[in-house]
Amino acid sequence: LDSEMDDTKKDYLRSIGLEEQAIKSLGSQYEELVYGYEISGLGTGEGRSRRESSGNGLEGEVRSAMVAVPEIKLLYSAVTKLKPSLPREHRDMVFCAIGDGRIWTTPQLEEARFFLEKVNAMSGAQANNLPSSDVTRISESEFEAAIGVGVLITEADVEKVLDHQIDENRESIVNQRYNFNVGLHLVRPAMAKLRFADGGIVKKKAAEKVEMLLGPKTAEDLAPARRTRGTISEVQTPAKKQTEIEVEEDHFAGIPGTMVARDLASSRNSSALIEQQKKNSEGRIVCRFPPEPNGYLHIGHAKALYMDFGYARKMNGVTILRFDDTNPSKEKEEFIESIKEVVAWMGYKPYKVTFSSDYFDQLHEFAIRLIKEGKAYVCHQKSEEMKKGREKKTESPWRNRPMEENLQLFQDMRMAKFGEGEAVLRLKIDMQSLNPNLQDPVAYRIIYAHHPHVGDKWCIYPTYDYTHCIVDSLEWVTHSLCTLEFEVRRDLYYWILEALDLYRPFVWEFARLTLERTIVSKRSLAKLVELGIVRSWDDPRMPTLTGLRRKGYTPSAITKFCSVVGVKRSDNTRIGLHLLEHCVRADLDVQAPRGMAVLKPLRVFIENFPADAASIPLKISNHPKNATMGDHDMVFTPVVYIDRSDFRVKDEPGYFGLAPNKSALLRHAFPVTVKEVVFSSSGEPEELRATYDPKKSIKPKGVLHWVPSEPFSEIITVRMYEPLFQSDEPGSDFLNNINPNSLVEIADARADSFVAHAKPGDSFQFERCGYFCCDPDSTDTRRVFNLTVPLRDSYG
Repeated sequence: LDSEMDDTKKDYLRSIGLEEQAIKSLGSQYEELVYGYEISGLGTGEGRSRRESSGNGLEGEVRSAMVAVPEIKLLYSAVTKLKPSLPREHRDMVFCAIGDGRIWTTPQLEEARFFLEKVNAMSGAQANNLPSSDVTRISESEFEAAIGVGVLITEADVEKVLDHQIDENRESIVNQRYNFNVGLHLVRPAMAKLRFADGGIVKKKAAEKVEMLLGPKTAEDLAPARRTRGTISEVQTPAKKQTEIEVEEDHFAGIPGTMVARDLASSRNSSALIEQQKKNSEGRIVCRFPPEPNGYLHIGHAKALYMDFGYARKMNGVTILRFDDTNPSKEKEEFIESIKEVVAWMGYKPYKVTFSSDYFDQLHEFAIRLIKEGKAYVCHQKSEEMKKGREKKTESPWRNRPMEENLQLFQDMRMAKFGEGEAVLRLKIDMQSLNPNLQDPVAYRIIYAHHPHVGDKWCIYPTYDYTHCIVDSLEWVTHSLCTLEFEVRRDLYYWILEALDLYRPFVWEFARLTLERTIVSKRSLAKLVELGIVRSWDDPRMPTLTGLRRKGYTPSAITKFCSVVGVKRSDNTRIGLHLLEHCVRADLDVQAPRGMAVLKPLRVFIENFPADAASIPLKISNHPKNATMGDHDMVFTPVVYIDRSDFRVKDEPGYFGLAPNKSALLRHAFPVTVKEVVFSSSGEPEELRATYDPKKSIKPKGVLHWVPSEPFSEIITVRMYEPLFQSDEPGSDFLNNINPNSLVEIADARADSFVAHAKPGDSFQFERCGYFCCDPDSTDTRRVFNLTVPLRDSYG
């Protein structure tokens, strides 16, 4: 980038005060920085004079906890950090605020960036070349409130907040001493309350206060921390017993103990509500896992399970399994039972199982209350009309109808006097809000469908947004954890609870789990099943947890994967499949017994096999690294089968398999040497004639897997899987992105009897092939095995 900028440009950047390192990394953004410098007024001197009169400093001995940054550094940061997709009008707002001194610290600039990106994400205006008429309008007052104009934070403010955090964590600090995580439990919560304070000052003050509490570090404090070993409980497939698997560290250790979220005035509980919550929850942390019963749980839900159950476990709390059953047209008893079964298979035990429909009577009463208080109204606009109203910020013509009329119409909805889509109940919030979720959202709609849990009692059903916050409150949930796309709904969540004066749980969002070459949209997954692209919801190519289980994945491997991915609040990025495969490969390496199978059998006749023996007995260890797993019997027979890939008609350097007059060791048995090759009519090798070395005097380099002949081996079906999609991001056109090789079925593979007598759900390592799991399609006469994962990373 440095070489692309001529000396004249570099000299200009130096003249306006840009540092050399910044000049080197600016590259193609030179024009944008020059533009920002001019429009901000910095280039004319107007910006500096305005800033000098803006009074950002503090008088007397009061010390500020906000650190001023030179304008040119702030401008450079703005140019390089603001997304290019932000409309020009919004970028100019930032440049001008830097020039006139309203933005004078790094935290202010970060808040400006976050605010503008959020506004444009909600409005869909993510294009730098949008006409000004299409850009979301932001008032100066809204922008200045977001960037903290007029906010002054002193060191005394910082100390007051830190004192509160220390009081809340005093016992942990005293017990853990200098192993206590100051950044996580003190600095981060303080920064959430003091958004515009300098992080360095807050960090320094926090360290000073901890040292004042604990005193200087002792020799024990300075000693290296010792790692501990823990155990996690693993529930395997239903056919296997629950075991305790020893691991290096707790899989749930990476879940933060303290979470910090965007603060809203509406989220604050009164002391009376806090006391009520403590009494009803018995002072415990309460989380909830709230799936919609409109499909099967998938790999994304695995992370939600990990968070909802893992955080409660970490904090000695409980987790409720709650079915968010507010849309009967898409819900089935089949999905409810599957979710219960999969949650148990993953090793999680809910404190209790509830349904949102358990609270339908209370939700209905709350809706009537909102109508009576003028906070809800019945609307007859169609969905498309409401959408246009939100875009243009125009009110519904029925928004201000009398309360009595709204009550009667809502009762008419309840009594089935309207058709679907003819009337809805909307919350009366703010049609001018920048957040579309606050633009009079729908709280109730009419659905004529049988409900799998409450039958036909209702024909009006509450929406998810209206329901889940109220039920969270009624169940005294302390931590409502969800994925980042719900962050913009936080305002609505708390508006409803504040309007009803209900207890407000703490809401925290984390990045969702998205895998390469995978889709998790339930609608898209259903389309794959409906079109017959996959056989069922539990097809091993599906990202559903039932599909992964059928493929041979274990609960502990999936949990470990969630642990490795970690808990983040950054933008979602696709995780490579290799990471998931690594976790299951490592897990199966420990617990899967070894067996032998050949996928493409080639017959080998042993010419010097003893005439007086039908077979030679062998004893094979079930696991080379774990003698406690025992062993099994196997035999060496006059005819054996090797894999066709282990024979070549012409030998080559570096190749260690069999070839004419070449030897290789049959694993766990004897060296064999090929003497003759019998070809079929098509010219393919049909049989090898070989001799074996009973004294094992030959020491070949190659070691091959093999199986004996009948009845000591059986023909099996093997299903070899690849990812269902060809590209990393299948997108909306996923049906045209199907991998034609996602399933290759081998109908004439052969396995030794130890493997061939497997039960559905049993996993093995087929030596030199990979890890395989016995499929439920197996019969007494033919076993079917699914490839779980190759022995080595197949993603290069």
